[in-house]
Amino acid sequence: MSLNDRKTDPPAEAARLKTAKAAAEKPLPEAAQAQPPEAQQAAETAEQLAKRLAEENAALKDQVLRQAAEFANFRKRLHKDKEDGIRYANAMLLADVIPVIDDFERAIQSAGESKDFASFHSGVSLIERQLVSILERNWGLKRFAARTGADGEMFDPEKHEAIAVEETSGQDRPVVLENYQNGYYLHDRVLRPAKVKVAKPIKSETDGKKE
Repeated sequence: MSLNDRKTDPPAEAARLKTAKAAAEKPLPEAAQAQPPEAQQAAETAEQLAKRLAEENAALKDQVLRQAAEFANFRKRLHKDKEDGIRYANAMLLADVIPVIDDFERAIQSAGESKDFASFHSGVSLIERQLVSILERNWGLKRFAARTGADGEMFDPEKHEAIAVEETSGQDRPVVLENYQNGYYLHDRVLRPAKVKVAKPIKSETDGKKE
């Protein structure tokens, strides 16, 4: 083959170059210009996450504020209920006592009109028994008096208050000789001890001497 046979055909070469130039100048497809699908999806996910977190943060903040307000209102109600409980704790007791006060008022009025001491005394005694009965039945308040005399009960500092002491040779133990004022139980607890006189045994002359 001669050198002349290797020469390119001018028209054919010109057409090839024109085609290559046109292909080079043709714009890239949109898919080639856009970001990779993975990158685009990641960007959208991050934006959605930030938006969701902002919404959740706002909701949590609103919830905390509401709970704080509810707790403050609860504390106010609790404090008021406590004050009312202390203030009106004796309401039921006083409701029981009011009728007794009414009876005293009627007894005093009647005594002032009749000037009858015996009738007044009888009425007051009846009211006193009524009051004691109400307090014992409804409130557990029970009155007691110490047993006195030569066979009186043993002095008990838990339920007796000795306001007088009498030395006596007829007793070898501290017994209650007199009951000056009644005591009271509240259920099973001494609310007020009875005021009493107590016998104090007299020591013999030999007491205290060494053998």
